[in-house]
Amino acid sequence: MSMKIPVYFSTAYSVDGGFDTVGKATVVARSLVDDPIVGVELVEPRPVDLELLRVVHDPSYVDQVLAGERGQFTEHGPEFVASVLASTGGAVAAVESALANGGFAGSLSSGLHHARYDHDSGYCTFNGLVVGAVRALELGATRVLIIDFDAHCGGGTASLIERLSDRDVVGIEQVDVSVSSFDNYPSRPGVSCRVVGGTDYLGAVDEALASVTDPEFVDLVIYNAGMDAHENAGGAPGVTTEVIRQREARVFEWATRHGCPVAWVLAGGYSSARFPVDEVARLHRITAEQAARCQEKSTMTAASATD
Repeated sequence: MSMKIPVYFSTAYSVDGGFDTVGKATVVARSLVDDPIVGVELVEPRPVDLELLRVVHDPSYVDQVLAGERGQFTEHGPEFVASVLASTGGAVAAVESALANGGFAGSLSSGLHHARYDHDSGYCTFNGLVVGAVRALELGATRVLIIDFDAHCGGGTASLIERLSDRDVVGIEQVDVSVSSFDNYPSRPGVSCRVVGGTDYLGAVDEALASVTDPEFVDLVIYNAGMDAHENAGGAPGVTTEVIRQREARVFEWATRHGCPVAWVLAGGYSSARFPVDEVARLHRITAEQAARCQEKSTMTAASATD
């Protein structure tokens, strides 16, 4: 039997009455409890280590967030502080699990890739993608690939990778396919962003994955699985539920083919009057479904090869 995929979630992730970034995790978690996915289990994470945050972000900015003075959702007071520490901790826990056990791990975390060194941006307070990548390097990884398929470019991630490389913290790369130019950034070796329309989307996903050099030497993939690319969740016409399903399948199949463990997070996906949060949650379930399907397929293939 294959090991279950841990999906990290704490009730602290969500703020009552909060915007989707700090609200939808509970809806996704409830969906996974009410309608379980075989091979997936919810696991409680620890809050993020504060010293790890201070490696990636300006320590004074971290302290201001902890004091409730900075961050994207300060109006929620202590609940927001608990939320951002828990959800960033979940992203780190998924990284630790994927590295330790191989295969896949996830976290119902969102609000990550726009956050800068010393300030919040675009509903993001701490950049859990880069925090998770730095943790992976601490644990012995030498090459971490961040795959970002949120609707918007991950300029915060790119800026932090550049800043860390200036401090001789190397080994973090990024590929990005977006349907919006928000937070775009200049491409450079190891960091690139493609902005495409909905009709070109899956082709751009394939090109982005194919552009990764020597993928068998990637120690860990951190996947920002944004659902806001979907045409009803804030994205582009033509990016349907079936397109999202194919995208998730291609990411996990690519990673499995090259022997890359994957830690994934929720990223964007927004409700509206005509697309309620339960529908957003159904989109986010697809990531867990495709991870479980791919892991089970890989286990069965390995078992048949030993018969």
